[in-house]
Amino acid sequence: MSFLSKINWRIILQILGFLLIIEGLFMFTGIPFSIYYCNYKCLSLLYSGLITLSTGGVIWFITRKANRAIGKREGYIIVSVAWVVISLFGTLPYLISGAIPSFTDAYFETISGFTTTGASILTDIEIVPKGLLFWRALTHWIGGMGIIVLSVAILPLLGIGGMQLFVAEMPGITPDKLHPRITQTAKRLWGIYLLLTAIETVLLMFGGMDLFDSLCHSFATMATGGFSTKNASVADFSPYIQYVIIVFMILAGTNFTLHYLGLHGKLREIWRNEEYRYYILFTLGFSVVLGVIIFYEGSLSMEQSIRDALFQVVSIVTTTGFVTSDYLSWPGQSWIFLFLLMFVGGSAGSTGGGIKIARQILLLKNSALEFKRMIHPQAVIPVRFNGRAVAPEIIHLVMAFFLFYILTFFAGTFILTLMGLSFDTAIGATIATLGNIGPGIGGVGPVENYSFLPDAAKWISSFLMLLGRLELFTVIILFSPSFWKK
Repeated sequence: MSFLSKINWRIILQILGFLLIIEGLFMFTGIPFSIYYCNYKCLSLLYSGLITLSTGGVIWFITRKANRAIGKREGYIIVSVAWVVISLFGTLPYLISGAIPSFTDAYFETISGFTTTGASILTDIEIVPKGLLFWRALTHWIGGMGIIVLSVAILPLLGIGGMQLFVAEMPGITPDKLHPRITQTAKRLWGIYLLLTAIETVLLMFGGMDLFDSLCHSFATMATGGFSTKNASVADFSPYIQYVIIVFMILAGTNFTLHYLGLHGKLREIWRNEEYRYYILFTLGFSVVLGVIIFYEGSLSMEQSIRDALFQVVSIVTTTGFVTSDYLSWPGQSWIFLFLLMFVGGSAGSTGGGIKIARQILLLKNSALEFKRMIHPQAVIPVRFNGRAVAPEIIHLVMAFFLFYILTFFAGTFILTLMGLSFDTAIGATIATLGNIGPGIGGVGPVENYSFLPDAAKWISSFLMLLGRLELFTVIILFSPSFWKK
């Protein structure tokens, strides 16, 4: 108990208050769309924003004299609790408007947005007020780069350091810094994120989308989220729109450090990146093979077969979750390949979820080197990535992550099965939420949703979304007795 008293709880509350202030301000951005498409629910975002902003302001004011030091424990607590709290207040627009009257459903939809999962309980998206659909898409965009990273760029202006928050929010293998100062790194990440979002919005409008749909789909694409404003998702739009979204899903699933290099003309360095080469060649190669299978065993044209295959492969690998076709109805059980792709994930340092391609490469390389180590047991043969030796601690961390990921997948499947879900629906829902993908297989396939799940299953799925978004360890470590020991 004496140790718990040494944790800086006041700074934890202060930062949570600050994050609520940011969230409340973001809620106000949807008000113009509520007014333009006004109906009786048009004030819900205003009320929600005022409640969230006021709550955050009160918490900030009460804790304004807190000690500004943030240690590792405080960082992990803040990040994990922050996603729960901002999702809690993010339900207010749905609850106040009555668009989603159930708290369980509203929380599921909200945390699905912030974790960029894209799993939905809405059975008819197009009847939801436009202001709420904008907020729904905006939760993706905020969560994509991470509201914590945003706060890292701003908190130092208020006298609060943000390194521990950044490390907890970005728990990847080796977070590449674009600038020696963590604040400048966060600012540049958000600058690139904003620039790509703006470019995609313009290109979508050029293809016939209005401003509202363009913004919502750009938010969802760059965040690798998948919430659409249409019941048919991206299938409702032209091939041009689909190709634009394919390109930007690929960009969103790419390490954002590479975008920074690209903006500075260092294109050769991008292609030298081992993970990027695997990412592009694997995605395009798999899409072509799957497209040919669909073409020869189905009735679609070659162009549409390749486009549908490319779209779904990119959407699942990057964990975006948009759909243009019901892949469960594809010929030859080719959808099974897409299910296996749900275990891949985007690049490290991207907004994509999943295991991440960098981890997969390191696992494969380490496994291959085990044969050499068996023949030469005295030799020191390190795993190399991008031409540099990888420290054994990193390999151990990757192996531990993979083990925890698979165990979590099995545990989630087992629990959902006990709750009455069929086996295929249970494994589909588990990998789709843990991997932050959205659509899965079985009853949660691309043309279905999560509305039929029991409330308990929705809470389990919500927890899996959080685990996946924060890459397991940030959340799991809070349940470790050693974390709370001195």
